[in-house]
Amino acid sequence: MELLIKNPTIVTSARTFQADVFVENGKIKAVGENLILNSLNIIDAEGKFLFPGGIDPHVHMHLPTPAGFSADGFLSGSKSALRGGTTTLIDFVTPNRGQSLVDALNIRIEEAKNSVIDYTFHVSPVEWRETTEQEIRECVKLGFPSFKVYMAYKSSVGLNYDVLEKVLNAVAAAGGMVTVHAELGDEIDILRSKFCEEGKTVPLYHPLSRPPHTESEAVKRIIEMAGAASCPLYIVHVSTKESLTHIKEAQENGQKVFAETCPHYLLLNDSVFQGNFDETSKYVLSPPLRKKEDSQALWNAISDGIVQTIGTDHCPFSLNQKKFGLNDFRKIPNGAGGVEHRLELLFTYGVLKNKISFNRFVDVTSTGPAKIFGLYPNKGEIAEGSDADLVIWNPNIEKEISAKTHLSRCDQNIFESFPIKGFPEFVIKSGNVIDLNNEQSLQQGNLLRRRQG
Repeated sequence: MELLIKNPTIVTSARTFQADVFVENGKIKAVGENLILNSLNIIDAEGKFLFPGGIDPHVHMHLPTPAGFSADGFLSGSKSALRGGTTTLIDFVTPNRGQSLVDALNIRIEEAKNSVIDYTFHVSPVEWRETTEQEIRECVKLGFPSFKVYMAYKSSVGLNYDVLEKVLNAVAAAGGMVTVHAELGDEIDILRSKFCEEGKTVPLYHPLSRPPHTESEAVKRIIEMAGAASCPLYIVHVSTKESLTHIKEAQENGQKVFAETCPHYLLLNDSVFQGNFDETSKYVLSPPLRKKEDSQALWNAISDGIVQTIGTDHCPFSLNQKKFGLNDFRKIPNGAGGVEHRLELLFTYGVLKNKISFNRFVDVTSTGPAKIFGLYPNKGEIAEGSDADLVIWNPNIEKEISAKTHLSRCDQNIFESFPIKGFPEFVIKSGNVIDLNNEQSLQQGNLLRRRQG
């Protein structure tokens, strides 16, 4: 398909300029002023912005839990992403203990086959076996060089320090990167048990059982371990200002440390836990929501370049699923949605509030993840030869976020009633113009999606 986009204001991570863009066979063929081409398909984007399709580096589709799979599988989750201007997802491979990383990866690729957008994976070692080092090397050779480790959830996927050290060294030797969920799992488990023994079982005790230092001290520890192993480190869903202090210090010392945060840590705080179970349980996610001062510190860190990416940690559960922990907050499935709202929230409450520049917005939602995870310049850029994954953004569209209108299969939304200004008028996936209000058009992306790796 050929497509000519006329008169947009192009916004990349590096600059803002006026130019036309010509697309052919899923690739950007030309970027220039006053392009004159005999294209049958022309979009006049005057008064609109054009930027590269979003890359969400942190989602959990079809995630198994004792309360059932997360509300969105790859089909509904990728449709939600596409509607919000995200054209590439990075999900996770979490093997069972005793299962090969490569076998688990192949199963996960099959699970994701109905995604309507591009995707790739972080692979999670959940133990250390004689074959783990070789499996890590094989994953890197297959095009999956990032590995997720958990310092929490010790009873299921979390790793002790001796195993973390082995994984860091093995990934470094293979030329990969470790991404980490940094929380002090042992201390958190003690606090959780203590509260429940005292009869303190409501959602309020979820954040109280995971105080800020359980994140920041874990961040400090894993930075030190990664430094000793000379392993690149990417810290997911950073939520506290204290964590930022350690991250900034490591970066200033020349260590390869990247940081991610999420819209909910920027726009929500722990005041949401005042209320009954139905009102508060949807906010149970980990790390928990923090204080307003943490949110402000995170905004500053994005603007200053200390935080390089913004993911969503998209992992929604229905109210009925949350009620699995009605009498024990420890059993509430952790997670919330957000993949559909990432760009509109950051534009409305970041760009329009002068907390981040428009170029920085593009960097943390697209170009930064593309560069960190080896997708650049195919992704995250508007240039000749790059993939034609593009967003035509209308800054004047106004709406409210609502569970009644979002595409997620979840019946609740942590951003319910948030007013929004700015939304994709068109999303272009692999050169194909997607009608965001048409189910058939959204479904067509399934013919075009590619596994990255």
